[in-house]
Amino acid sequence: MLRGGARRDRGAYAAGTDRGERGDRTGGDPLDAAQERRVRAVLALGGVPQSDLPDGVQQVRLRLLERTASGREAPRDVSAWAAVVASNLAMDWHRAKRRQERLGERLAALREPAHPSGEETSLLSLAVAQGLDDLPAAQRQVLVLRFFADLPVRAIAGELGVPEGTVKSRLHTAVRALRDRLHEDEVV
Repeated sequence: MLRGGARRDRGAYAAGTDRGERGDRTGGDPLDAAQERRVRAVLALGGVPQSDLPDGVQQVRLRLLERTASGREAPRDVSAWAAVVASNLAMDWHRAKRRQERLGERLAALREPAHPSGEETSLLSLAVAQGLDDLPAAQRQVLVLRFFADLPVRAIAGELGVPEGTVKSRLHTAVRALRDRLHEDEVV
């Protein structure tokens, strides 16, 4: 329960009549020390980690300032309003955390292709190496730069001093020749 501060907080911020611990609130901090402690407690009880508590308190301050600046009426009980906003921020924090975890899982799944057995990997690597050796030097060069060095077409063209269309043409021809070679050898 609030310790006598609830009545003092009621509408005080908008009217600028509260001269509590921090003085005139019209130009100062919209939350007094007790309200800030309450916001921190609500955030902590809501599961927000200690490292994120200052950000949560700042968000509550920002929302109170935005509310006042937009011309809306100040909350009747700033302390209660701040606690509700802090509770909502805690729920938002958990939603964002879950969303980030799901995104991480999806990205990890994309990075982890189905791994063939060690023997299959060795055969595929050997077949690709032999296929690369059979390609003309210009085609092998653009293929290696594009898929092994992971350079974009524009960068390859700049490095080699040839038009982008030439790089694309060489890539297309090299990929087709390598694919045909791997299919001939029945590797893929």
